[in-house]
Amino acid sequence: MEIRDPVHGSIYILDEEIPIIEHNLFQRLRNIKQLGFCEYPFPGATHTRFIHSIGVMHIGTMAFNSVFNSQLEEQKIKTLKETFRLACLLHDIGHAPLSHTTEIVMPALSELMIPIRYLSPQDQKHDRQARHEDYTIKAIADSSFSDAFYLVEKKFGIERKFIVDLITGTTAEPSYFTHKGVNYFPILHQLISSELDCDRMDYLLRDSYFCGVSYGNFDLDWLINNLEICHTGTEAYLGLSERAVVTFDDFLLSRYHMFLMVYFHYKAVCLEQLLIKYFTSSPDEYRLPADIEEYFEHDDYYLMKTLRKSKSEYANNLVKNKIPPKIFESFNDEQLLKLEVIQKYLDENKIDYIRCSSSKRISKYIALNEAPSKYTIKVVRTLHETQQRSFSHINEATDLFSKFEKSHAVNRLHLDISLLKASHKNQIIELINTGHQPKLDNLIIE
Repeated sequence: MEIRDPVHGSIYILDEEIPIIEHNLFQRLRNIKQLGFCEYPFPGATHTRFIHSIGVMHIGTMAFNSVFNSQLEEQKIKTLKETFRLACLLHDIGHAPLSHTTEIVMPALSELMIPIRYLSPQDQKHDRQARHEDYTIKAIADSSFSDAFYLVEKKFGIERKFIVDLITGTTAEPSYFTHKGVNYFPILHQLISSELDCDRMDYLLRDSYFCGVSYGNFDLDWLINNLEICHTGTEAYLGLSERAVVTFDDFLLSRYHMFLMVYFHYKAVCLEQLLIKYFTSSPDEYRLPADIEEYFEHDDYYLMKTLRKSKSEYANNLVKNKIPPKIFESFNDEQLLKLEVIQKYLDENKIDYIRCSSSKRISKYIALNEAPSKYTIKVVRTLHETQQRSFSHINEATDLFSKFEKSHAVNRLHLDISLLKASHKNQIIELINTGHQPKLDNLIIE
């Protein structure tokens, strides 16, 4: 089967994979937008997690072929490749409606009844609220979805539990990923979740394309062609040729700028906060079910239908794409102090408002004061005269991590001042202008 994708062109699906893509669970992703509320400020951003997931599998295949180019005909490598392709394809299968916001109405993890093999020791001892990753595990490991894997299991000898392992980043059976004495689990997991993973490579290009902006563009082919396998003892990790470090910098900055200019757009973030207010103020109107078969029915349209039926003011504003005006925005510590003065006044006077807080570091994987993670990407230097290779950690090859070590935070207050009585209105305006409450005789009474 061939899929025509506006971002990558032709994407080829194996006949054995068709039952997986045609299953109701995966088809559900057609009705979940990749960027949630971002379609309001960026009307073209109506692309879905369905095509994104297929795009991740496509990039994953390119990356796998690049790093395993001399071993692709070996049967064990074919098994690992298909396991990896399906992990790329299914990494978002458990995603909730309207992006990550709806995770606050998920049930307790224990209610999902995930097989104990897939639970961390911490989760086995202490219950917590479920996340979309937990639904992903449940869907692949223990649901009616399992029937769709029959053909790939028969042809490639894959096992579904190892698809889950690649997504979660832990495995109790490294022998499945070991070939000729080398454990390839680390590099395959890194290509799914790391500073340079296939998920990010696809969503940056895709989100940029559909939002109509250029911030997310980078040289995909150059990055893919310069991926390498780095052997550390008997384990294989993801490496990048030093000649592609500048392109990696561009990739990092592209993602950083997409967060600041697209994902942190004030309208999309405020709509997410309205949704949270709806959930907290009307807790009985919408809950995500623990039963994975019932969960299959929940998509963006299901939630929007619930919002349209609701009598909640927050739900009504969400449906109408109506947010309170932005009255103050902070980008630095000084502005944040003023925002908190305004917020304190609003709290003291029981005035309803929305605060939106967004922050982003250039990397969640690398902190300058911490030892490098074992999953940190390595930079490969090859001496052409001898073909000897040396490795270094990525943070030693670029100064971006030190330049952008601190989180960039944007905080906003939204409030319709016109609905307030004159005394409150004037004091808020004074606080915005000066950061101090005015004296009573300076008030302008309307």
